[in-house]
Amino acid sequence: MTKLLQDAITAVSGLPELDQDAIAKIILEELASQRRWQETFSQSEAEAKLALLEEKAISELNE
Repeated sequence: MTKLLQDAITAVSGLPELDQDAIAKIILEELASQRRWQETFSQSEAEAKLALLEEKAISELNE
């Protein structure tokens, strides 16, 4: 864990429980959002690679 994250957790731990839960929810939602973006981009990259392989295979068949 980084020093900055440790400092943030220490600061949050001094807040009332409702505030801690609200901040935890924001962090978890952000992490989930990042995972969705990564999955989206990795799927797009995979689809692009498959399309290139398809084009290459078709051109080789036509030779």
